[in-house]
Amino acid sequence: MSRKPTIAITGIGDSGPYQRVDDRSLFELVVESSRRAIADAGLKPSDVDGILGGSGGPTDELAAAIGITNRRFSASPNASAGGASVGGAQLAQLAIDAGLARHVLNPYGIKLSGANNAYSFHARDPHKADLEMPVGFYGQPVYFALWAQAYKAKYGLKEETLGEIAVACRKWAQLTPGSQATVDLSMDDYLASPMISTPLKVRDCCLNTDGSASYVMSSLDDARNMRNKPIVVAGIALSAMPVTLGEVFTQNEDLLETAARKSAALAYAQAGISSKDLDFAEIYDCFTASFLIQMEDLGICGHGEGADFLKGGTMAPGGSFPMNTHGGHLSNGYVPGANHVVEAVRQLRGERGAAQVTNAEIGLVAGLAGNEHATMILTVDR
Repeated sequence: MSRKPTIAITGIGDSGPYQRVDDRSLFELVVESSRRAIADAGLKPSDVDGILGGSGGPTDELAAAIGITNRRFSASPNASAGGASVGGAQLAQLAIDAGLARHVLNPYGIKLSGANNAYSFHARDPHKADLEMPVGFYGQPVYFALWAQAYKAKYGLKEETLGEIAVACRKWAQLTPGSQATVDLSMDDYLASPMISTPLKVRDCCLNTDGSASYVMSSLDDARNMRNKPIVVAGIALSAMPVTLGEVFTQNEDLLETAARKSAALAYAQAGISSKDLDFAEIYDCFTASFLIQMEDLGICGHGEGADFLKGGTMAPGGSFPMNTHGGHLSNGYVPGANHVVEAVRQLRGERGAAQVTNAEIGLVAGLAGNEHATMILTVDR
C-alpha cells in the first residue's frame, strides 16, 4: 500500500577521491564525509540532532568530532554493508515521524587497507573458520562464484553477460570525478583479465577502498525550505532471508533468491510505483554476479532474462536503462551502498553533467547485506 512520503535527503557528502589506500583513519574519513553532507544541506553540525551508527566508531565519539551538540536520537541499523547504509533511512524515517529528531545523519565508511581487510570479516565467523575455511571454501569471490555457478546451471551464463556490467561501470566511472578506477576497460580487456574463482574474473570483483559517504535526512516539510531541492524518500524497506549471514552462501534453500524480492516489493508499494517507472537504478555490485541476481529480483527484468536485457550496453552511458551511473563498487569505489545513495541524489538533483540521466525523476538504490537487503526509492519532489 502506498504511503505519503514524510522525509527527504537534504545533504550528501563523501570523503574525497576514493583510493585503495588513504592515509586517514576510518574515523577521520567518516567525519569528513559527514561534515560535507551537513554543509551540503545548508546546516551546521549543531542543527543535526540524530545520528545512525553504520560504521566508523561509536556514535557519541563521531557526534563529538563532527560537532553535533544536540544529539536527541541515536541508533544502529541491525544490518551490515548495504543493509545499513541504505536501510538506515528506515530508522531515520521512524525517528523524524515520531518527533524524536529533525535532521538525522547516516554516515558510512570503510577502510580495507591494512589488517582489517575484506577477508578478515568472515574469518571471525566460527562456523566458517571451523567448517568452511579448512576445505578451501573461503573468501568473498568464492562465495559469489557459487551464486554465479548456480545461475549458470539454471539459466546459462556467458562471460560476456558479466562483462557488460563491468565494462558499463567503468564507462560511468570515467565520467565521475573522484572515481578509483578509470583506466579504459573494453570487453576484450575484461575477457582477458585473470580468473579469481570460476567464473569470476578480476574485473568481476569490487574494488578495495578506503572511503566514506554520508547523507542527511530531514522531514519533507523542513526540506522544502532548505538549500537543495528535496530528494524524497518515497519508499524504504529492509527484508531478510530465513538464514543467517554465515549460512546464506551454503544453506539458503534457493541460492538464486535474495531478500531483494521482498524489500523491493515493499518499497515499490510504499512509493506507489513499479519497476517500469524507474528512470535509473544504483544496485549493490560487490560482484557482477550479485548485481545480475539482484537486478532480476528487483523486477528490472525477468528471472533468467538478464543476458538479453544487458546486451548491447543497456546500462552503460547512452543505454536505454542507466544503472550504477557513477561506476558502482566495481569502478567508482567500494563504500558499501553509501556511494550509491549519494549518486542517486546527485542524479535527481541534475548535478551529473556528462553522466546525467535525462529527465531523471525516479531512482532505485539497492543495498545487499548477504542475507539481508534494503531497497530505497527516491524521487524528485512532486
